[in-house]
Amino acid sequence: MPKGGPDGGDGGRGGHVVFQATSSLNTLTHFRFQPLLRAEKGQAGMGSNKHGADGEDLLIEVPLGTIVRDSETGEVVADLSGESVEVIIARGGRGGLGNEHFKSSTNRAPRRTTKGRAGEERLLELELKLLADVGLIGMPNAGKSTLISRISESKPKIADYPFTTLQPNLGVVDLGGYASCVVADIPGLIPGASKGKGLGLEFLRHVERCELLLHLVDASLPPERGLMDFDALTDELSAFSPLLAQKHRVAVLTKMDVTESRDHSVKLREGLMTRGVEVHAISAVSGLGLDELLGKISQMLRQTRELENGITSTRK
Repeated sequence: MPKGGPDGGDGGRGGHVVFQATSSLNTLTHFRFQPLLRAEKGQAGMGSNKHGADGEDLLIEVPLGTIVRDSETGEVVADLSGESVEVIIARGGRGGLGNEHFKSSTNRAPRRTTKGRAGEERLLELELKLLADVGLIGMPNAGKSTLISRISESKPKIADYPFTTLQPNLGVVDLGGYASCVVADIPGLIPGASKGKGLGLEFLRHVERCELLLHLVDASLPPERGLMDFDALTDELSAFSPLLAQKHRVAVLTKMDVTESRDHSVKLREGLMTRGVEVHAISAVSGLGLDELLGKISQMLRQTRELENGITSTRK
């Protein structure tokens, strides 16, 4: 500015890339078609000491339960498990300084400026883990899909052959007294699941978020077979993650409407109780034992949440 000194304004900050969790999405499919995410650049400074506008942030919605990891280090950058939670994944660069910052008594017309800094560039991996209170686990055809269809509005595919269920099914279960919980039918668990057999590796991670596990055991099978299957899946949970083996678990004997199941249930119950788990017997077809099971789920979830909140429960 002639005879008026420097008047170059600063450049604007580059936009941030922001992830926001939302319950309106349930897959990460949209990232397949848009793998490169870039926020808007900041504008350059202008005369009359006008600063450039900041670049607009790029807001990207992701499903609840999305975990963001750094591809190079494996570090967890963010765990987006709350509705509308926002996390800045990559920060925009700072704008450069205009020449007004470099004026002095000896240099009244500086031509010096600084360039803006580049924004962050990150290579990230996204993983989606279901958010469910209760996870149904068990061998294929143990009755998981039938149970979730009976206690919720979920409508999974049900058939009498293994691996009928190829993706987790979620159902909202009414526990009475304005209480509810989300139950997930976790498919594809067989011996060797922690090493990639069946569909195990694809779905075992979803179990990690559940507060309570219902381990379904097909009571129509011989007791020795049922106990062997129970032990095999227990080993798979421990092999995948030691934390899974420590979760609250209830054994559920299924198909109690079948004559063989009633004959096997006594020996099965005894064997499971020696393994330190509580046992419930149900028939998802006839409804036998379902009310008692839902009551147990309600009680255990309430106790778990009270412990997490540091509350000592006085209710029995």
